[in-house]
Amino acid sequence: MKSVIMVTGAGTGIGKLSAQALAEAGHNVYATMRDIDGRNRGRADELRALAAAKDIQLHPLELDVLSQRSADAAAAAIIGEQGRIDVVMQNAGHLVVGPSEAFTAEEMMKVFDTNLFGAQRVNRAVLPYMRRQESGLVLWISSTTTKGGFPPFMGPYGAAKAAMDSLAVTLSYELARFGVETSIVVPGAFTSGTDHFPSAGKPADTTTAAAYARYDGVMDQIGERLTALTPPDADPRAVADEVVRIVGLKRGMRPMRSVIDFVGDGAAQVLEVSERVRIEFAQRIGMGDLLEAKVKT
Repeated sequence: MKSVIMVTGAGTGIGKLSAQALAEAGHNVYATMRDIDGRNRGRADELRALAAAKDIQLHPLELDVLSQRSADAAAAAIIGEQGRIDVVMQNAGHLVVGPSEAFTAEEMMKVFDTNLFGAQRVNRAVLPYMRRQESGLVLWISSTTTKGGFPPFMGPYGAAKAAMDSLAVTLSYELARFGVETSIVVPGAFTSGTDHFPSAGKPADTTTAAAYARYDGVMDQIGERLTALTPPDADPRAVADEVVRIVGLKRGMRPMRSVIDFVGDGAAQVLEVSERVRIEFAQRIGMGDLLEAKVKT
């Protein structure tokens, strides 16, 4: 059975690639992004043209993860048209780079607003429907920065992604008895193929940022080294392919985590251990039944 899927942050990068790949696999996909009648109109029109050319179900839909009203409206629109939401792909996010000290608390809050609180707004919009259905999949796009090695000057982003990842794990337990599954896809660094780094934000406090002049060139050197470590076949489409694979699996067969890392930053090894410890601890404290979503009878 093909799924009705909401993808957040589908205007560019992994979100866009995943929305297209899911639609091409036969699913009914709502590719959400903000301001589809304004600055993202071209991106929305591109998806509409692709849907018409390939005769696939790929629908641009307005959703600003910074607004609960917008998230609620998007979820209600999908329910109104399809009667259900089978999968929500929590992908929307924004990268910032710069000395952590140079970011004000308010600037860091904005990073968390998109990468963490935005996901929570979408949760609050979508999960009531999934709980009533007693079925569904919450598919999170995390980052190897949460467990692997990652360079300096990505502090606010790394912190926000780690918080989002933690929320995803907690929700996996809390949704299990409603029959809602969780999968966390963990991409590594991609130095090309997305707008992640080119569109990264920077701190407004240029004076404090300039005080770190002794680090000038470090990020460039790291970027060059990451590029050198990345094999020629590394492509963010691999993440989209894994998303399609997971969505297509039968209930109960979907992995809790899947790492897509071409550089080898160590996240896969750390997550293997942490996942084993998580499972063992859950069983020790008597909540082993929450490790798998309940099947509706």
